[in-house]
Amino acid sequence: MEHFPLFASDWSVLIKLSIVTILIIFIMVAIYDRFIQRKNQLLINYPLIGRLCYFFYMLRGPMRQYFGDETFYDSFEKLLWINKVAKKESPYLSFSPTKPYANQMILFKHANFVKEVDEVQEAFSVTFGEKRKIPYISRSIIGRSAMSDGAISPEGTRAFSIGAYKGQFPINTGEGGLTSNFLASLNVEDCNCTDYLEIRKGTVFARSVYRLLCFFSNKEIAQRVYRKMVVRQKDRGTFIFDNKKLLYFRIDWTQDLSYFPTEVPHSVPDITFQMGSGLYGVRDEKGEFDAERYRKVMRFCRMTEVKLAQGAKQTGGKLLAVKVSDDIAYYRGIPAHKDLISPNRFPYAKDMDTFFDFISELQELSDKPVGFKIVISTREDFERYAEVLKERKDAGKSIVDFLTIDGGDGGSATAPLEMMSKIGLPIRAALQIVIEVLETYGLRDNIRVIAAEKVLTPDDVIELLCYGADFINIARGFMISAGCIRARECSGAGGRNCPVGLATMDEGKRSKYLVLQKAKSVANYHHELLYGIRSLLAVMGKSSVNELSMNDLNQR
Repeated sequence: MEHFPLFASDWSVLIKLSIVTILIIFIMVAIYDRFIQRKNQLLINYPLIGRLCYFFYMLRGPMRQYFGDETFYDSFEKLLWINKVAKKESPYLSFSPTKPYANQMILFKHANFVKEVDEVQEAFSVTFGEKRKIPYISRSIIGRSAMSDGAISPEGTRAFSIGAYKGQFPINTGEGGLTSNFLASLNVEDCNCTDYLEIRKGTVFARSVYRLLCFFSNKEIAQRVYRKMVVRQKDRGTFIFDNKKLLYFRIDWTQDLSYFPTEVPHSVPDITFQMGSGLYGVRDEKGEFDAERYRKVMRFCRMTEVKLAQGAKQTGGKLLAVKVSDDIAYYRGIPAHKDLISPNRFPYAKDMDTFFDFISELQELSDKPVGFKIVISTREDFERYAEVLKERKDAGKSIVDFLTIDGGDGGSATAPLEMMSKIGLPIRAALQIVIEVLETYGLRDNIRVIAAEKVLTPDDVIELLCYGADFINIARGFMISAGCIRARECSGAGGRNCPVGLATMDEGKRSKYLVLQKAKSVANYHHELLYGIRSLLAVMGKSSVNELSMNDLNQR
């Protein structure tokens, strides 16, 4: 008992010293601001206090989602819905949303006599490339839109890939190409032949450490430690973990095509390979298209999407040096740790004939569906595509199997501000043009239409289906389900990185990302999207999405 007063006295002295130290630091900063620095006028006039302005400005983006209105979206409730269903929580609201009609100019017509949900189709499917030797039959009408491994962290890509496999929906590689992380659900025994694999085996000691960590902590931590013990630093984002045999492996693209599987392994998700202007993943040492490498890639993918443009970025992709790690350099065949600015124009799209001949070449090489991604600006511009496609069809030549239409109100983690909202039509106006033109030229039955732009919830999906889309790609919604808090630090510029480790190559942040947990959240989100679509169809008196049309919409 005699020691307690002394103990309290020690704490009192420590607190006083801390206060004095802080005051000294504040005084030194104030002197520096007022009398030494000559770069900031505000800090000269308001030393120390003026720094609060920059402190709160720094927090403005990351904290916006907690204390400000999400004005970019229809309502905060849409984001809340995603977060709830991703966790398998009840998404039901009490009272009403903050903005009941938001900015929506379109409302759905409900039926006089509605249906029960179990009377609505349960399985949704779209067939791409019916005339191809290997057509693709999707198991959903929703897919994760193009997001490259590199723009997304390796851990984030693994979570999306495993989630897509569990949820049975397709995932687009983005223009960064196919990487090992898209095959995260694959195991060695699923490969049939191991001659095209590069394998890293852990020692008995390393495997023992892994098992002990699984027992005393969790699989995420155990795998993080095990990966460091088995795979060298610069290759850690390129190897797949086999949780059955406790080894790491990646595809050895230098091996002969004959070693590669003739069919897509059953344990990987349905993957759409996107080919951008940089030809990443299918380029040779000179940066030109490598047909043999493309054929190898397509042994793991269901179809190909050639990217000409996207809503927020009418140029090639941009990846800042901070994101161009050794892993990304390995995949893309480019120098590491340097800004990666892809060409504006796709190299085989100098004119219509050249471009569509290249599309036909890809179809012949892969025997699978091939389409391209564009942004619509005018009817006249799109009609030029339709005219050439019609001529090729009449001449007995192959034409594209699908079109991906990205609305001008889309987004991107790294895009010029001047292009984010000033180029291209919004998706609804674009879809009206595309559907009308394809029908006019007799091409609608031959070409599937994929739509993408700011889709979050089931009502967004239904509306685009009413406008004529066959399939919907979603980026933001899946990002939020995977843990994105919309801090808007995706690019890595200025040394600021995604705080949750989803869209950064920063080792410290991405190593804490919970891959398996977020994979479940991604699958949950997709599942609830489909259930919400069925619920809306029931209220609208529809049994199938094929019954939807513009007649089911009310203009406000």
